Amino acid sequence: RILMAMAMASTLSVLLLLCLAAAASASPPLSPQFYAKSCPRALATIKSAVTAAVRSEPRMGASLLRLHFHDCFGCDASVLLSDTATFTGEQGAAPNARSIRGMNVIDNIKAQVEAVCRQTVSCADILAVAARDSVVALGGPSWTVPLGRRDSTTASLSLANSDLPAPSFDVANLTANFAAKGLSVTDMVALSGGHTIGQSQCRFFRSRLYNETNIDAAFATSLKANCPRTTSSGNSSLAPLDTTTPNGFDNAYYSNLMSQKGLLHSDQVLINDGRTAGLVRTYSSASAQFNRDFAAAMVRMGNISPLTGAQGQIRLSCSRVN
Repeated sequence: RILMAMAMASTLSVLLLLCLAAAASASPPLSPQFYAKSCPRALATIKSAVTAAVRSEPRMGASLLRLHFHDCFGCDASVLLSDTATFTGEQGAAPNARSIRGMNVIDNIKAQVEAVCRQTVSCADILAVAARDSVVALGGPSWTVPLGRRDSTTASLSLANSDLPAPSFDVANLTANFAAKGLSVTDMVALSGGHTIGQSQCRFFRSRLYNETNIDAAFATSLKANCPRTTSSGNSSLAPLDTTTPNGFDNAYYSNLMSQKGLLHSDQVLINDGRTAGLVRTYSSASAQFNRDFAAAMVRMGNISPLTGAQGQIRLSCSRVN
């Protein structure tokens, strides 16, 4: 009995040590109060810079939102790393090449934050907060951003190519793509509503203009002038993703889909598929619900695989590792 008791005690001690070790190695959760003591002026500094940038160029709000989205399918600021002679980042990936923008604005925000708190606030957190502040600046909802992300020391061109949803995707592709990141169909349809702001290049919607029938004829005609059928010209010509209120964050995007005025194939399919059509109709008439679901989905997206604790680093410059 004594030996058995000793053995049990030894086993319990080992289990306790394993639990303590696991707890010590577990990554700490993100928290909205992460910078409350270490950099109390961080959020106000970011908001001021974003508001000024969006006031100067309303399109920048959409660009900063998209930059956060393209980073988060990881939330580790890997998308901000510039290519070097010995390093290939994600900016040349098909979804990013010649289309992501706003890195200069993030660099400016980072410089302002560094002036307030040296090497304290991560570029990944700046992206997450800037996305929220951009939506607010354009009249959209606000939400509380959990903080504490750290910056990656590398990036993956192949993952950027494979993980980000393409404008040619149908609902099955989109659903699988978002599900792989732990996001639901509701999250996917709500996040698609981010296309209520911003613009897209002709090369991303040309095929829809000339090959699809579920598109309003007058809408298509108005776009064809700057987006000719031939692929030798007009590739970078821009058109608003939401033709109704292109610089206002609202629910008009969903009404456009019901009128067959979705710019991208991956937009228009949402009203043509039974798995998503109900949500499109709901959001088109219930802006408050869209705002709630969009905000909740943004928080969930921002929680995808962040680096925390001792992982990664706090970059001094967002475009390169320390």
